Amino acid sequence: MAAVDTLATKRFEKILARLQEKAIQDYYNPYKTFAWPATLPTDLPWMTRELTSTYGTAAGAELDAAQLTELSRWESVNFYSLNVHGIRELLTEVVNRIHMPGFEVPSDFFHHFIGEENEHMWFFAEFCLRYGGKLYPTAVPFKGAAAGGTDVDVEHFLVFSRILLFEEIVDHYNLTMADDESLHDTIRQVNRIHHRDESRHIAFGRELVSLLYEPLRARLDAPRRREIADYLKRYITYSLQSFYNPQVYKDAGISDPLAFRRRVLEDPARRAHERKAVRKPMGFFTRAGIFEDEELPAVA
Repeated sequence: MAAVDTLATKRFEKILARLQEKAIQDYYNPYKTFAWPATLPTDLPWMTRELTSTYGTAAGAELDAAQLTELSRWESVNFYSLNVHGIRELLTEVVNRIHMPGFEVPSDFFHHFIGEENEHMWFFAEFCLRYGGKLYPTAVPFKGAAAGGTDVDVEHFLVFSRILLFEEIVDHYNLTMADDESLHDTIRQVNRIHHRDESRHIAFGRELVSLLYEPLRARLDAPRRREIADYLKRYITYSLQSFYNPQVYKDAGISDPLAFRRRVLEDPARRAHERKAVRKPMGFFTRAGIFEDEELPAVA
């Protein structure tokens, strides 16, 4: 497997050693860290206004302050629900590769990764169940063309690319809400702690994705590389569109939630806010030569 030689680099080993040491130093017990209040105030936002799916849209402008606050509650529950489902998927993929041929070098770090992501899944689910009374169901699974095919090395690359993209998009939300003083301390704490762990995972992911791509760049022709890039761009669009949840609009008391979703999703004003959420990962994938440009498809 091409991953064997690529992963066994001194640079990668040094980075992993630093990240593992940091993970040990930063270790915390989430079951003791959070002092969950019985309730969260319903007259205050639960998500930064600029992060809500209606921000900047004509449809959003039709909502009054009380409706926007109510919407932020369910947008918040949707965000953490997406995290639960996304983490479950990435954990499955990493567990399937730990201590497997080609992944000998990062397997020790995988143990930290798996442990931390499992704890993230727990406290996100805890938030949803305590304060929303439910988890929103998983979105329709991503059905992008099977760009990996029978090429195992391509499939490894795509798996860790999807994980990295998911983590980078989530981290944009985490950073914003951790710094938002209008939010309740519990909301800020959940996002702050998740960002602290994700900063290590993103550093690891960027290095691993770069290393996994190098042998593919050398042996795949340009059309095949573009096919892979198109697949990942569709995944980005899919991830962004999962924030527009009609069930959220229904729970917020908005009439005809499917039509409302369509209006919000199609509003040109949303493109700038979406691009802000993916600015860092798009920049990384372009600099790494994986993407030739930063254009995204309208439909996943």
